[in-house]
Amino acid sequence: MILFRDATMADIPEIQRVRNSVHENKLSNPGLVTDDDCADYLIKRGKGWVCEIQNVIAGFAIADLADHNIWALFVDPEFEKQGIGKKLHSIMMDWYFSKTKHTAWLNTAPHSRAGGFYKKAGWKETGIHCNNEIRFEMKYGNWKSNQNISDHPSKTDK
Repeated sequence: MILFRDATMADIPEIQRVRNSVHENKLSNPGLVTDDDCADYLIKRGKGWVCEIQNVIAGFAIADLADHNIWALFVDPEFEKQGIGKKLHSIMMDWYFSKTKHTAWLNTAPHSRAGGFYKKAGWKETGIHCNNEIRFEMKYGNWKSNQNISDHPSKTDK
């Protein structure tokens, strides 16, 4: 059974496991993102969600309201290409824009699958961020327009 739910403090070890299991956008030093960092983003700065499959965290997403940033969206490589990232992204962005109309941003490595994922989801490339990563932005109106399109398929989509 696949379950999407709010992340809790008890999920942090599994969130860390997933974060450090990815093949792209790997941390050069896994110690750069601590359990305390995760807790801060989950409790004080924003909110997180996990996808759980048979009691294993398969992916997670965390939005940061303080800096209007998507702090994390990662799927365990063993669970890729099952729609988990897309569903976590949708849950996270719906929540984010229910709390603020402020443009959200994120950054990711150039030429990565993540970059393609975000473009397909409607994010706009806006330049280069620190460490030569690509900066993407999502405006409230763009998110709502994308949702209306996907919620109401055209006759050709049926």
